[in-house]
Order: sequence, then structure tokens, then C-alpha cells
Amino acid sequence: MRSAIPAILIAVLAATARLPSAEAAPTVEHWNLPGISSPMWESHPAIDPLTGELWFVRSDKKFSGWRILVSHCDKGNWSDPKPWRFARAGLEADPYFTPDGRTLYFISTRAIGAGTSAALDIWMARRDAKNAWSVPERLPAPVNSSEAEWFPRPAPDGWLYFGSRREGGMGKDDIWRTRRGAQGQWVVENAGPGLNSADAEYEFQPAPDGKWGVLATDKGLYRIEKGKTGWEPREKFGPGINVDATGIGPMIAPSGRSFVFSRDAGGDRSGELFAVHLDGTAKWPPACTGRP
Repeated sequence: MRSAIPAILIAVLAATARLPSAEAAPTVEHWNLPGISSPMWESHPAIDPLTGELWFVRSDKKFSGWRILVSHCDKGNWSDPKPWRFARAGLEADPYFTPDGRTLYFISTRAIGAGTSAALDIWMARRDAKNAWSVPERLPAPVNSSEAEWFPRPAPDGWLYFGSRREGGMGKDDIWRTRRGAQGQWVVENAGPGLNSADAEYEFQPAPDGKWGVLATDKGLYRIEKGKTGWEPREKFGPGINVDATGIGPMIAPSGRSFVFSRDAGGDRSGELFAVHLDGTAKWPPACTGRP
């Protein structure tokens, strides 16, 4: 493990936040992970900035029974994925780290131990200077509501984006955002028409520089640019990315030039991870190798 992690962290962190050219031709490749990829559905990856561990969600072939698993790179091989220390019964999914690696967001039904997605709430855990995790805490109302919340993703401007079908939305599912107000209270608002429509918008992943993002909807994956007055109209990715409308769980590279997502691979495989290189050449996500 010690010999592999530096190579992974260099690949993850040593990149500049350059926005990819809109005219570049993207390339798409299957992100095959021996020891992790399986006939089940793997999705929603997150890379721990401090350890290089790969966190992801494994579900059954019908995309149900979500569980968060963790694997680390050990001498060129990904370890057998295991639940993290604070895993609990029920559904758990959508892990994501802040850039400093000190805060982890995820969703869980642990509050009532239920296996139904309607009980999903956003939870948060913090890591101290000794890299010990705190007991996860459930974000309060109005962040969590009587409806399900999912896919919490922080943006560099301080907003935490998430999906929900709560009352007051513009469509079936909407993207919302929250942050702490001046008095420490949580403020929640609909993310607006740049991200939402009368259809279903499931997940939004802001880029590390905050200038664009990937939006997952019931019509496929879209790229959204941020203008002077907010998020601008969406642009759908091409057929090499949108093979069907099952694309979910985008994770954008620190460089902003690549992203990973999951979609139904069909056949004997279920959900598989795919890497998109927006300028056609980016070398990401990091490989697990035994090189020092």
C-alpha cells in the first residue's frame, strides 16, 4: 500500500484546473477495475484525497440494495472491497470528499434502518488531524426533508448541491443547493432553471473550479456552463457518452479534463464505470500500479 499510494495521489492531485475546450473531441473508455468490477452494478466513485482509496457504490443488477464499499491499492492490485467502519444497515450511497479530504458526505437510511430509498438523508463525517473519522451526523432540516435526498456534492463557492423530489421543485426530481447562512443556519434553495426543468434532474457534479458541471437526468448526461448570472442552458453530451439514459454518478477529475460515470453495460455485465476524456488525451482516473 505504501509504495502505491504516492503514485495515485500524484495522478489525482497534481493537475491544473483548466477548463477543457468545448471543441475538443471526447474519448470514452471502460474503466475496468480488476477486483472491483463485477457482474453487479458499480457506480458513484469517489477518491479519498488523503489516502488514494477508492470509494464506490455496489448494487444488484437491477440497481437496488445500494452499499458503500472501499478499496485500496496494494502493490498494483485493488484490495477486496469492504464496507467502511461506520457502515450501517439499510441503504447507503453517493460518497464524496471535500478537496482537503477532511469531510465526507454520503446518503443513508440509517436514521430508521429502512431499506427504502424514500428514507434517504444526507449525512456528513469529519476527519481529524490524526485521520480518525467522527461518528457521522445527519444534516438538519431544511437540508433533509420528509422526501429523499441524494448525491450531495460541494462546489468551490460554498454551496452543497443535492437532488430531491421535495415540494416546491420545477419537475419530477430537481437539483437543490444548501449552505450555512450568516447566523449558522442552513439555507436551502432550488438550483434554478439552468439546472432544472419539468423533467427529472437527478444529480449534479460541479467541476473543481466551479465553472461547469455534469448533470445527470432522465434524458442522459449534460454539460452545464456557469455564466455571469448563473447556470446556462445545458448541452447534451454526444452518443459516445449517452449510449442510453442510464448514466449516473459523475465524478470530475481535479484537472477538469476528464470525468467518470456509470451506465448499464448490458449483457452479462450490469452497471460499469466509464472514463470520459474531454480533450481526448487526459490520463485519468489514476491506475493502481506497483510503481513507487
